[in-house]
Amino acid sequence: MKNKNLYESVLIIRGDLEENNYKEVLNNIIEKIKQLIDIKKIDEIGLKKLAYEINKNKTGYYVVIYYKATSQAVLEIERFYRINDDVLRFITVKTAD
Repeated sequence: MKNKNLYESVLIIRGDLEENNYKEVLNNIIEKIKQLIDIKKIDEIGLKKLAYEINKNKTGYYVVIYYKATSQAVLEIERFYRINDDVLRFITVKTAD
């Protein structure tokens, strides 16, 4: 069995989405990544003004996902974030056990 570590991903999802569309996008992201990782907690921070414009978006929905995964699974999740047009930015960090 591969060693799983604790990780934290912060996502910024397009702010020009309506609330129900945002929820649908977030649920699709969670369904896709749930197959690769063990999600511990999801914090939805909400709609915030961005410090600078990203792809003509001035606002974004911030979401923090805490999970356990292998390093290979993290690479696959980050690839999924990159190809998803609704994710403006993301960062993943390994947290202390």
